[in-house]
Amino acid sequence: MVRHFLTPGITGWAQVNSFRGETTNPDSIEQRVKADIWYLENWSFLLDLKIVVLTTWNAIKGEENAF
Repeated sequence: MVRHFLTPGITGWAQVNSFRGETTNPDSIEQRVKADIWYLENWSFLLDLKIVVLTTWNAIKGEENAF
């Protein structure tokens, strides 16, 4: 339930760590939830800046699971 305290956004820690796209197995869903909880517990302004930079980098280089 703690995951529901996160405000949805354009990107996030799970997305920049390749936990996105179609969920074909329960393990990928579990990894997304763990990443979201880690983000909530370790949030900082610098972490958000890192996510923005990684999102930009992933958009430039291209990602297989990105839609």
